[in-house]
Amino acid sequence: MGRTYQEIVADARRTIVEIHTSDVERLINEGAVLIDVRELDEYRQGSIDGAIFLPRGILEGEIATAVPDPETTVVLYCAGGNRSALAARDLTAMGYTDTRSLARGFDGWKSDGHPWSIPGGLTEHQRTRYARHLRLPEVGLDGQQTLLDSRVLLVGAGGLGSPVALYLAAAGVGTIGIIDFDRVDLSNLQRQIIHTTHSVGQLKVDSASQAIAAINPDVTVVRHPERLDASNVLDRIEGYDVIVDGADNFPTRYLLNDASLHATIPVVHGSIFRFEGQATVFSPWTGPCYRCLFPEPPPPELAPNCATAGVLGVLPGIIGSIQAMETIKLLLNLGDTLSGRLLTYDALDQRFMELRLRRNADCPACGIGGTPPPLVDYDDRCQPAARLP
Repeated sequence: MGRTYQEIVADARRTIVEIHTSDVERLINEGAVLIDVRELDEYRQGSIDGAIFLPRGILEGEIATAVPDPETTVVLYCAGGNRSALAARDLTAMGYTDTRSLARGFDGWKSDGHPWSIPGGLTEHQRTRYARHLRLPEVGLDGQQTLLDSRVLLVGAGGLGSPVALYLAAAGVGTIGIIDFDRVDLSNLQRQIIHTTHSVGQLKVDSASQAIAAINPDVTVVRHPERLDASNVLDRIEGYDVIVDGADNFPTRYLLNDASLHATIPVVHGSIFRFEGQATVFSPWTGPCYRCLFPEPPPPELAPNCATAGVLGVLPGIIGSIQAMETIKLLLNLGDTLSGRLLTYDALDQRFMELRLRRNADCPACGIGGTPPPLVDYDDRCQPAARLP
């Protein structure tokens, strides 16, 4: 005669470590990962703050993503302690060296008066869409809600703006503003992947908005079909959490840099030229700004754009993806951003290099003890050479 469920659970409990509710906070402070192995309907009724939701049925298949280091202390809980005991036994068999089960589970946690909350307002559809984010301890439910509540402004819907827009939309950044006065041209399609052949002739902000809506209806797109200049820049960047610089000209970069200092909004910078690209983050008043690197705009003959110099179509996809990653890190306060570091990429040698940047005390824009410079347009001093008729 086969063993009963109670006997199987009893055997598991003899082989694993069970902890009391009073031990959980200490273990988390020491680096333990807390995992909720209950079913979705149970989870929706309340959970322990900071827990990763991994139902028992998918735990073994997803644990390596949620907890890549098998030596990490893993604390599992269910409703009463039975399923988590079995889960701890199974993770131990998989090679996890320190798995523990919460005795009496979530019911005991509540009975002992410990804090808990009802998971935030993601719909069932959103939980499915962002499931891989929810399983990352660094993102989770709270992080995904933060992304949905975030506002990012893209300056340019071209080569760099295209991958940034696509990835931020897919990630669930709730509001994406796009500033671009241009229309889609056939020559754009070699690198500006958010647009299609059917988009030729459309305003880029309209084409990009349609693509974003097709990817993720959660995202609101704010369209600005206009040129960014000194008269409108502060109004356009107001209310955004992060600005992504996808501009292809120096006048806009300098204007954006100076305006970000006025508004104290970080700028995720990217630029491309032929087979080379670079990316960094300019954090106003805490890290170097664009003028710390290049105090004044260069003369036109030293500043050719992509139309003049050419660019390999894949290159903006690489740099733009890095910009998207840095933007999400800023929004979620994750990891070490590129503030104070310039990441350069050589496509021909397939090589990345990193240059350390420091804030310049004599910077004309953010020098120590200084004030933001007045906002002016640099078109007269720095503009791509005029096309021959």
